[in-house]
Amino acid sequence: MKKLLVFTDIHIVPQGETIIGLDPLERFAQGLQHALSNHPDAERIVITGDLTHHGTQEEYMRLHDALSDCPLPVSLTLGNHDRRSAFLDVFQGVPVTDTGFVQESIDLDETRLVLLDTLDEDADNLHGGRLCEDRLQWMDQEIASADGRRVILGLHHPPVLTGFPGMDSIGLANRSELAARLAQHGSVVQILAGHIHRTIHGNLTVNETRNIPVFMFKSTCHQMPMHLTTDDHHISVDEPGAYGIVLNSEDGILVHTEDFTL
Repeated sequence: MKKLLVFTDIHIVPQGETIIGLDPLERFAQGLQHALSNHPDAERIVITGDLTHHGTQEEYMRLHDALSDCPLPVSLTLGNHDRRSAFLDVFQGVPVTDTGFVQESIDLDETRLVLLDTLDEDADNLHGGRLCEDRLQWMDQEIASADGRRVILGLHHPPVLTGFPGMDSIGLANRSELAARLAQHGSVVQILAGHIHRTIHGNLTVNETRNIPVFMFKSTCHQMPMHLTTDDHHISVDEPGAYGIVLNSEDGILVHTEDFTL
């Protein structure tokens, strides 16, 4: 059974800053230590975007330092709070596509993990995400070449509506286009996402006979309050931080979440 550890929305800030009184780097370090102590047998750590809060080199350097002695391989992709140029200046050598997007494909025996970059720096809708044609074509190629493996997709913006109007207004702009592409790929069995700062499970309908499970993880730091009527996507509360544990076995995919600050 292969094990992945999934973090998201860690929102590293400059030294001395906090978010609603919480130190994101301190919370991430606590979660990382908890995960490494309890799951040293994990194959890899994945962080699905919003690595920083402002997308500055200083913030990326703080994250780089926090990961410098991590004993497990770490894969990173970007969310709406990130900035691609500053990230690549600090995390030199990370996998990028030919057109410059932070995307990666990793084989774990019978499973291929495909990580997508949904950052849309040209968006009129600030903080919304998009998968352009270049990124979708790369995804198609990686899924098609999986050689019989089942596929897990990881990305920041979930491709489903969540019931939070404010967060849905800054979701993945072309989720229907992604669904249409995935309808051609029966090997995709799970989607992992962040962005909402809550633990949510749903399904992406790709055609009239098939749904793909979607699991959204909480932030390691601050969470979205359970207000299903507000249009405000800036409100946050101090609830337990979490990370995910994804188990891959011959029987299928299992997704767990661990509230490490309890």
